[in-house]
Amino acid sequence: MRKQLCDALVARSSRQAMVFLTGDLGFMALEPLQAAMGQRFINAGVAEQNMVSVAAAMAREGLEPWVYSIAPFCYARPFEQIRNDAAFHNLPIRLIGNGGGYGYGVQGPTHHAVEDYGVLLTLPNLRALVPAFDEDVAEVVTRAGDLAAPVYLRLGRGEPPAGYAPPPYAAWRQLTEGGGGVVIAVGPLVGTYLAPFLSLPEETRPNLWTACELPLAANPPPPALVAQVARSRRLLVVEEHVARGGAGAELALMALAQRWPVEDFRHLCASGRIPSTYGSQAFMRALSGLDPAAVLQAATSERPGAPG
Repeated sequence: MRKQLCDALVARSSRQAMVFLTGDLGFMALEPLQAAMGQRFINAGVAEQNMVSVAAAMAREGLEPWVYSIAPFCYARPFEQIRNDAAFHNLPIRLIGNGGGYGYGVQGPTHHAVEDYGVLLTLPNLRALVPAFDEDVAEVVTRAGDLAAPVYLRLGRGEPPAGYAPPPYAAWRQLTEGGGGVVIAVGPLVGTYLAPFLSLPEETRPNLWTACELPLAANPPPPALVAQVARSRRLLVVEEHVARGGAGAELALMALAQRWPVEDFRHLCASGRIPSTYGSQAFMRALSGLDPAAVLQAATSERPGAPG
């Protein structure tokens, strides 16, 4: 999604208050933005804590700072500065983390960002945006830029089937319809499930939704989704994030508080353990049971005692 990010930020760069800070990353991708912004494009170096504090000070002075790095360097290294300098003061800095989840899988657990939005959403005021498709990025940049609060953009790589045209961006979108249960996938992971779900007969096909804005309480599930859960009594949540602090945990609490009639709730997520072997993003997803075959099995199989 880096090209789409660059294009969207270039389109926004005519705003003189906009400033872009990078932690010495973005080469061979963000040069058009650097050319458009001139001195307002700042390479802060490998100093993420300082970069976030500087961005918070800029926001305090009325500027529009955007902060870019790969996801683990964007939230983990400068967490104290995000907490103290931005979130506590509700300062609208825009954190852009590239390669969320297992995006940098081959570089090992230090580069995996599988607890990023869960950690950040423990902070006051903070919002997270997780675009599912490349086509979502322009709208996500607009929404992030217009938010009067700190926001984290978790970027990945759009992975829909060839020729698939996603519906216009929204916090919630239904991508497949059928007589099966409800599956909610967070972010670009959802694209990998489209082909196998669409290949199923309509009477058994799950209702696949994607959620792209967190916390979910800020954008509650739409009535159509809740009605589908009530009909099928089945809900599966899938995310490239650990269970603790993720969307699955929030949805489980929401379903309990609102008394959704769920009899079969399942949550597929990143394992969170340090693996002895690691590889590509697809390999790491399969290791956690997030690959299309595992999700299809979970979406269409029944647990003992669950509704048919």
